[in-house]
Formats: sequence, C-alpha cells, structure tokens
Amino acid sequence: MSTQGGTRAIVAALLANLGIAATKFIAWGFSGAVSMLAEGVHSLADSGNQILLLVGGKRAARAATATHPFGYGRERYFYAFIVSIILFTVGGVFSIYEGLDKLQHPHPLELWWLPMLVLTVSIVLEALSLRTAVKESNPIRGNASWVQFIRRAKAPELPVVLLEDLAALLGLVFAFVGIGLTALTGLGVFDAVGTLLIGALLIAVAVILGIETKSLLVGEGARPEDAVAISRVIESSPHVTALIHMKTLYLGPDELLVAAKVGFGATAKLADVAAAIDALEADIRAKVPVARVIYIEPDVVRKNKNGQPSTESIVVRGLD
Repeated sequence: MSTQGGTRAIVAALLANLGIAATKFIAWGFSGAVSMLAEGVHSLADSGNQILLLVGGKRAARAATATHPFGYGRERYFYAFIVSIILFTVGGVFSIYEGLDKLQHPHPLELWWLPMLVLTVSIVLEALSLRTAVKESNPIRGNASWVQFIRRAKAPELPVVLLEDLAALLGLVFAFVGIGLTALTGLGVFDAVGTLLIGALLIAVAVILGIETKSLLVGEGARPEDAVAISRVIESSPHVTALIHMKTLYLGPDELLVAAKVGFGATAKLADVAAAIDALEADIRAKVPVARVIYIEPDVVRKNKNGQPSTESIVVRGLD
C-alpha cells in the first residue's frame, strides 16, 4: 500500500510541477518578476525530486544478491536523502541569491498581471497535488497526527511529497503577495522579499527532510506499537520462559528485521524448540506483517542464588 500510494502521489506531483515550472519561467521571461524565477527553480527542483524518488523506488525493488543479502530496500532512503539535502538546498540558496540581487538592483515589473495569473493557476494545481498526497497518506497515517506521520513514516516518498507540496503552496503565496504589492506600489523590494522568503522556506524544508531521512538511512527500529506486539507474541508462547533480548531494524520501508534471544526450558527437546520457533515466526508475521526477516536464538535463562532470572542472562525484558 505504501509503495503504490507513494508512487501515485509522486506521479501526480511530477506532472503538476512540470507544467507549473514551464509557465513560471514564461511568466518570469515576460514580466521580470524575480519571485517567478525563484518559483520556477522551485518547481524544477520539485520535478527532479520526484524523478529521483521514482528511480529510488525502482532500484529498491531489485532482488537480494550475495553482496546485498538483505536486498536494496534502503535505496529508497538514500534517494530521499539526496532529494532533501542537495536539490532543496540548491534551490533555496539560488532563490536567496536572486532575492539579494533584486534588493541591490531593483527594477519595475512588466506585464504584472501575467505572473499573477500564473500564480493563481499554480496554487490550484498545487492544491490538487497536495490533496492527492493527503488522500494517499490517510490510510497509512491512521489516527496519528501529521507531525507524527512525517516523523514516524518508514516509507520516505509520501512525507517528502507532502512537505514538497506544502512548501510549494506557501512559496506561491509568498510570490503572489510579493508581486501583488510590487504591482500596487511600484517598489521592487516586495518582489525581492518574496523571493527571499521562498529561499528560506526551501532551506527549512531541506533541513526537516534531511533530519528525518538521515534517521531512516542510519537505521530505525520497529514502531513502538509493533515492538510491543512482537514481544507479547513471544512472551505469550507456552514454550517460552523469557524474552531475553530483542532488536529490530527496518531493511526497507516494507521489510522489518527481528532478532531475538528467547529462553526455553532447560530440559526442552531440540525438536520441540524448533517447532516452537517456527510457530513464533508464523505468529509474529501474522501480528506484524512487515516483520519478514526473523531470527530467533534459543537459550536457557540462568537464575541467581535467590531463584530469580539472572541480570546477566536477561539483558532486556520485552524491548531493546
């Protein structure tokens, strides 16, 4: 669901941004409004972002190999990181440079109505793109807030597109107000300020996305509710005496690695332990479908002099 929904949102945003970028550059060429130039670069950067996200999704679908036994799922994180840092930062720095240059060398607008018309149409198109991203995100978001969804999402495409579209709408508003005030007053400073705000907005989005995708790229564990569900499945087994230790890691947005050391009775037979482990793996996958790679190491819980589980044996109780 996350892959299909993310792809639909990316394609919708890509088509919208390509058309919007072309009209913005045309409007800038005729009017000289530097805010339109900044917005054109913004839309062009967005288009490049969406192409990179599609490439990342395609490459992440490759089958596992001997050199990459866990597959290529985390390539989606890598391309999202490139999107957040390089393209957004370049677009933001370029917009700030153009805004500062316009402050130092202001010039009047020509055909002011043309950029205003383009901005109005662009706002409508970006709103439609944002609505698509919101629609595709809602089934995955559930009851979480939008901030929680962006911070906790394991598939990077939807958060990236959501923030892109939101930043695009805000940038269009900044440009609309800046060009409108310049047209009313004849002062190019408002157009320049609008461009500076667009640049600052792009850099802010780059920082937010960079922080979130860096966390995914370095490696994140299971969501708290999934970790609790997995530990409860293990501890509820009649053959398990204790969950000694557990670690989880997302190998990709749709693949969770679970590694656990599980205590069994000291007199349990090997065949019974193997059957119990097979049952645990099936129960974990039924409860948390994204847990596709599971390694369970059997052990015996050692007790101290008081007959209690030894702290040396039980490293973590329930969750790591």
